[in-house]
Amino acid sequence: MATLSNVTDSTFESEVLGAQGAVLVDFWAEWCVPCKMLAPVLERVAGELGDQVTIVKLDVQANPETPTRLGVLNLPTMILFRAGQELKRFGGAMPAGKLKQQLLETLA
Repeated sequence: MATLSNVTDSTFESEVLGAQGAVLVDFWAEWCVPCKMLAPVLERVAGELGDQVTIVKLDVQANPETPTRLGVLNLPTMILFRAGQELKRFGGAMPAGKLKQQLLETLA
């Protein structure tokens, strides 16, 4: 399993929108039970797809500006970006296999 890095409102543009490759952002909060269930899934997928997509986390309580700007209303929400553009949104917790398949299909 991979360790996921955290992004903030101040680093979002450079680390996500300015990234060369694909970046999946997990919008989460400490109080969100499904977010906690999703964490090991994201770590597993990051380990399996490390060369194809970078997965990062953004705590919406500590960093409210970015989720508000992007219209993130529910948690967990994951948004896949490439070259500064949003490619797809995923909502709710899901098994690692399903998430991996959807990421690969979107990036193909």
